Formats: sequence, C-alpha cells, structure tokens
Amino acid sequence: MTSAPRPSMTLTPARYIGTLAVCLALIAVVLILSPGIGSQYQTVGWRDAWRAYFSGDHSSTSYWIAFRHRLPRTVLALQAGITLSLCGAVFQTLFRNALATPYTLGISSGGSLGALIAIRAGFEVVVFGISSVSLCAFGGAMAVVAIVFLFTRGTRRLTTNELLLAGVTMGLFCSAMMMLVTYLSNARQTFEIIAWMMGSLDPIGNMGASLSWPLLVPAWAVLVLSARALNQYVLGEELAATRGVNVAALQMVCILFASLATAVVVAFCGPIGFVGLVVPHLAALIVGRDCRLLLPSCAMLGGVFLAVCDWLSQLTMVWAGWLTGRELGGIVLPIGVVTAVLGVPIFLVLLHRRAT
Repeated sequence: MTSAPRPSMTLTPARYIGTLAVCLALIAVVLILSPGIGSQYQTVGWRDAWRAYFSGDHSSTSYWIAFRHRLPRTVLALQAGITLSLCGAVFQTLFRNALATPYTLGISSGGSLGALIAIRAGFEVVVFGISSVSLCAFGGAMAVVAIVFLFTRGTRRLTTNELLLAGVTMGLFCSAMMMLVTYLSNARQTFEIIAWMMGSLDPIGNMGASLSWPLLVPAWAVLVLSARALNQYVLGEELAATRGVNVAALQMVCILFASLATAVVVAFCGPIGFVGLVVPHLAALIVGRDCRLLLPSCAMLGGVFLAVCDWLSQLTMVWAGWLTGRELGGIVLPIGVVTAVLGVPIFLVLLHRRAT
C-alpha cells in the first residue's frame, strides 16, 4: 500500500482564491462553448447557438439542439466529473493509497450488477423520469456499501485495510454475478448490457437530472468541508486524534457521502473509469497535497476533464469521417473508451515523474 504524501499547511488566501478562480473560469468556458460542440448537426456552431438564445427564438432548431441536447449533456458530464474526481481524491487520502478510486469499495460492480439484473428481467418502470435500470443500479451500489460496512463494523473502530479487502471481495463477487447474468441473457439483452457497461452521458431527462442534485450537492459540501480534518488524518490517526479529530466519525462520514455520490453517478451514467484515478493525481501535481485546495480544485478540474472527453467522444468519428471521406458523424464513441485512452497515458506519465 502506498502512503499519501503529507500536505503542506502553508496556504495563503491569495493562492486559494486565485486557484479556485481559475478552475471556475475553466468551467465557465466549458459551459459557454458546449452549446456549439456536438456530433449531431455540425452546421449549428457556437455563434448560431448563442444567436438563437439571445434572439429569443427558443422554438428554432438551433436553440433546441444547443440548449436542449448539447448543454444538458455537458452539465451531466460536469456533474459526473466533479463527483468522481472529488470522491477519488477523498478515497486516496482516506485509504492512503494512490490507486484508490471511487469504485474501490465495489460500488461500480454493485451498481452494474443491479442494472444488468434490471435489463435481464425486462423491467421498464419509470419513476419521476428515472428508469428502472438507474433505480436498480443505485440500489445495487448502495447494497454493496451496506454489506461492506456490515462485515467490517464491530466493537472496535473500522480499519481501512478491512474496508479495502471487503470492497475488493464484493467487487469480484459482483463481477462473477454479472458474467452469469450476461450468459443467461439473449442477444438483444446482451447488447443492452454491453452498451450500459461502456458508460453514457446522454441526457437523462430534466426530471431525472434535477433529482440527482439534492443528493450530490450535500455530498460535495460535506467532503470539501472535511478537508481540514483530512489534512490532520494524513499525518497519522493518533496525531489527528490528539488534535481533536474524531477519526472514526471522519472515516464514516467521508465513506458514506462519497459512496452515495458515486452510486448516483453510476446509476445515471454507468461505470466511467479513470476519472477518479487520474484527475486527483493531476490536480495534486498542479496545486499540491493540501486538501483545503486539492479537493475543490480536483472536483472542478474533473468536471472539465470529463466534459472535454465527452466532446472528443462525439467529434472523433466526425474527424475520422472527414479524413476517410465517409459519413460517420452519427457515431459517438463510448465515454469510457475515451477516458481510458486519455487517462492511461496521463497516469503513466505522472507515475514516471514520481519515480524519477
């Protein structure tokens, strides 16, 4: 297990405000550009989109494509990227493990198993705009977290090693059950299963998207506000306890809220890999290891990273069509493929820099 580097406690207000201002500016740029970027209807560009918005012609095709399809997709990417990156940074700090991700406790595997069971059983219920697949994925993810806590809680304080071992075990079990469900599915269901496992950032509907905010925003706030305690925790549990940190409560709160937020993302978007692994390391390289600055910066950079990956997933086949002279604009690459293609080389470069 790799120990996390100790944070620097020297953080000036100017550096804090300046760094967050830059991150917020990047998010603003992404939101401004997003209505003009997409694989569908390339003739609707950035200027056409905002011209339709300011002209008040909200029934036009340009407005509909830009602000009813592209912008909600980017907002969902920001939402998922913020969550995965923030939870990844918290888990890496909490477990003192540079390889920890939001899916370390088996949340992705549990959510995927729930979704696959819903697809195999043919559930087609929609509750408040949320599909039965998303509901079952959320239930499966939270069930795995509950089982992990059930078998690692006792009369003594829970340890991160036990949590990691229980999470890995549950993840392997859920993966085996997923293979069984896939084996018992027909061709159509197998195709749906594979498509869901690749992850997706297609708009999920206004009602479904709005219902996720009351779950995510409080989780973001709790995790970011835990930064000072996490700084003390990294220095050692005994030292943190002498400085007034309730280590057991800190572990419980961070794991529960990070797991809840990750389960929401998995339920709506499927398993999107590498965001929660790569972005925390990249953010730490840029802003340092002080959690007071690392957590909010990592969250915003993660949102920007996933939004850019989504743009690439939509535009890669368009560019390939231009090069080959074929019409490929309607093909969108799975977002999980793009995050892996970009995330793996970035992580290897960061690993090489750390080793030298």
